[in-house]
Amino acid sequence: MSASQDVAAWQARMPAAFGRRGLARGLRWVLALGAVGFTLGAFVWFEMTPARFLGGLAELLRVSLLMLPPSPGEQPMELFWALLETLAMAVAGTVVAAVLAVPLGFLAARNVISLAPFRFGLRRFMDVLRGVDQLVWALIFVRAVGLGPLAGVLAIIVSDTGTLAKLYSEALENADRRPVDGVRAAGGDGVQSARFGLLPQALPLILSNILYIFESNVRSSTILGIVGAGGIGFQLSDRIRALRWDEAAFIILMILATVALIDWGSAALRRRLLRP
Repeated sequence: MSASQDVAAWQARMPAAFGRRGLARGLRWVLALGAVGFTLGAFVWFEMTPARFLGGLAELLRVSLLMLPPSPGEQPMELFWALLETLAMAVAGTVVAAVLAVPLGFLAARNVISLAPFRFGLRRFMDVLRGVDQLVWALIFVRAVGLGPLAGVLAIIVSDTGTLAKLYSEALENADRRPVDGVRAAGGDGVQSARFGLLPQALPLILSNILYIFESNVRSSTILGIVGAGGIGFQLSDRIRALRWDEAAFIILMILATVALIDWGSAALRRRLLRP
């Protein structure tokens, strides 16, 4: 077989590798130029000009000078109580979401439930829960139950239930099948197979995910407080609206120190849980 016949044979077997290379290259260029054009258009649309940036930096410098030195104000215990309230929101929301996500995670795992339409509907439900931002859920629950930490806790529960259920299901699907087969060979039913065959393998990763979500919720609880869910975020928003920048700086430092401490502790726990 000659070289031309060899190329023709391969072209017949794999037409996608030989055909329309120029068209595909041109399409990629069009998409790349379209992305660049859209980005530049967004800059123009939002008036992202050097003059606005320089003006914003000057105002930011002025506000930063007003923050010095940071001060707890006349009621420092009120700030520490609000910080404790924020931590309580994060803990309560994370614990309830972690528990509620357990059955959803098992039911959404491919190696637990083989009925594809059921899993598809359940996964879409989980997408709805986690697809709406916590801030939006907080605004909805502030309207439903009123101002205060309860709205923030409910927002965390709804959003994190969908997120943790997805993470649980992925951890279960990546588990080794052999322990499950061993439990079934010993006479165990489906529930026992999941309990003793799947859960011990996935549990370290599940606990690691819970710790990571808790870290995120501590930060999120601050933002939720700004929209009326209580906690230290409400105090920060109140200080900013009143232009009490020194107290706002003290609250920001409190938040940073708390988040750093929690990040350090949870990272150490995650390393211990995931240690081989």
